[in-house]
Amino acid sequence: MLTSRALGRALLARQLLLERRSMPVEAALEHLVGLQAQAPLAPYVGLWSRLAGFDASELADAIVDRRAVRVSLMRSTIHLVTADDALRLRPFVQPVLERVFMGSSFARDLAGLELTEVLAAGRSLLAAEPQTRAALGLILAARFPGFPPDALVYANTFIVPLVHVPPRGVWGASGPAAWTTIETWLGRPLDEPADAHAIALRYLAAFGPATAADMRAWSGVARMQPVLDALRPQLATFRDAAGRELFDLPDAPRPDPGVPAPARFLPDPHEVADSLYAALRQRGFSPRRALQRLHAVLLSPEQAKLLNVPPGSAALYIERRSFLDNGEAVEFTASYYRGDAYDFVAELSIGAGG
Repeated sequence: MLTSRALGRALLARQLLLERRSMPVEAALEHLVGLQAQAPLAPYVGLWSRLAGFDASELADAIVDRRAVRVSLMRSTIHLVTADDALRLRPFVQPVLERVFMGSSFARDLAGLELTEVLAAGRSLLAAEPQTRAALGLILAARFPGFPPDALVYANTFIVPLVHVPPRGVWGASGPAAWTTIETWLGRPLDEPADAHAIALRYLAAFGPATAADMRAWSGVARMQPVLDALRPQLATFRDAAGRELFDLPDAPRPDPGVPAPARFLPDPHEVADSLYAALRQRGFSPRRALQRLHAVLLSPEQAKLLNVPPGSAALYIERRSFLDNGEAVEFTASYYRGDAYDFVAELSIGAGG
């Protein structure tokens, strides 16, 4: 039986979080099967936490050079993956994105419209040049009058395989969210049909030991049990404290449960009471500089559910990064606030000289 602590240590080891590793950025992204990238700069913090000597410019260059891309993948959320993985993983999760869209209010808003026509029009426009949501909505609304522009756009951003193009997601740069097709950006076709068995093995390497339900929770893809059953002869199996069957790669690391898991700055997040900065200062880490960025966004279905508003609702996105004296990042915060409930007040101190 594997205890919860043993499973936790195994997951930390697979996720490169027990100790920093020396490996290229793209190799880390491949091993991790991507990193969550709803917040465009979150992968930089994720890789800094995992890689020794991480240089943000290495990841920025990979994005600019099209060796790494931000794509809607697992659970219909944006992930940063290598170009090769974008082509491998998108066919695997395509049914999930289609299912999520068809169950949304956007699909209901397009009732009576031939969806294939909307997708063909959008794909043609997006393949020709990157489009922002606003620009694409204006063109599609002119072609399909009487239907909401946001629904026409969401149909395409959910169902058509797209990438988010730079400079968004590039460290030290900024730009609006804009999309083009994966095939146009990478100059290669998708790897179809999806190889679910190969993806399951990679998932276990990065997240195992795990159940079929765990893999479904990670990917959003249903019916993973038959996939793992087919791989059973080449896998090791265990039971957890609840008696669930866990699958794993035979030679994957499963550290001793007593192996220490170092915290980078705060061993216990519950130390934070009223102020993160006060908690950091108590441990000898005093942020000296911070960058904060605010901009308006439209909420994805997952974000909207958390804020209890309809998908596509306007919200305020606030991203803050703070640094120590030596330039080391000590905080990355990404927050979404309801547009109908957020009140922003800033006090300015003006010197006597004007």
